[in-house]
Amino acid sequence: MTQLPPAEGTHDLHDGDVALALQALGWILSDEPRAERLLALTGLAPGELRASLGERATLAAILSFLTAHENDLVACADALQVPPATIAATAQRLEGQQPEGTTA
Repeated sequence: MTQLPPAEGTHDLHDGDVALALQALGWILSDEPRAERLLALTGLAPGELRASLGERATLAAILSFLTAHENDLVACADALQVPPATIAATAQRLEGQQPEGTTA
């Protein structure tokens, strides 16, 4: 099971990060087997997922789910018309990490 990162963090949520995570979730939920895999790996029930969409940990888990499955990452990035690296960097920010190649 994927461990959800703590809700607290040193980095504020950015609107763009939230929007990207929510767009990615919409893409994930468009395919039932993929949606079921997300729920199984995060341990969230559908109602819990809905209720926690404003939490950093949930948004990070959504994008981390994609970064753990390269085929899904590339397909989602293509559908959202963003580079896969953008999704990966956003996942790292939401997890409270500094994305690779950036400075504080």
